[in-house]
Amino acid sequence: MDCKDIVHLCLELGAHKAECIPVSKIVFQEELRKYCEDNRCGRYARNYTCPPMIGEARQLINKLQTYPQAVIWQNIYQLEDSFDYEGMMAAQEKHNAMTLIMARKLYACFGRGNVQVLAAGGCTLCKACACMTSDPCVHPEEALSSLEAYGIHVAQLEAVSGMKYINGSNTVTYFSGAFVKQNTK
Repeated sequence: MDCKDIVHLCLELGAHKAECIPVSKIVFQEELRKYCEDNRCGRYARNYTCPPMIGEARQLINKLQTYPQAVIWQNIYQLEDSFDYEGMMAAQEKHNAMTLIMARKLYACFGRGNVQVLAAGGCTLCKACACMTSDPCVHPEEALSSLEAYGIHVAQLEAVSGMKYINGSNTVTYFSGAFVKQNTK
């Protein structure tokens, strides 16, 4: 499987768009962590896939920069209006379900050490993350972190991927990515 195959798989699974890009062109910013610390999503220090549990921003960025290629995909969803929070959350859930399918396929093909899949927002597989009771993760092979937790400025992916971040009124756009070490061209 190469980069084109992964793009094709993304589109086959329903992604609106998908592109293979060199990781060297992705904008990383450690400072994005301050948004996590603001805890707008409610997962900061409450989810193994989110800061601070996921690790230091610089370490995660360094890890991703060891991968030569990334396949970035997006899904665009229609909302009732620009304040349709329930629609946004349902769209994120649908997008991340597709991302989990991608992760399963890519981990089976490449092995977990050769691919890192990141989603839109922290893991939501469990109603309450096991970190809240200091228990181990219930789904360690499937729990996905977010692009932002790894220091990726998602809005700036537009410039390197050719995919728009804003796609019109009453829409929401979600991005995910797979960082791949081998068999890509």
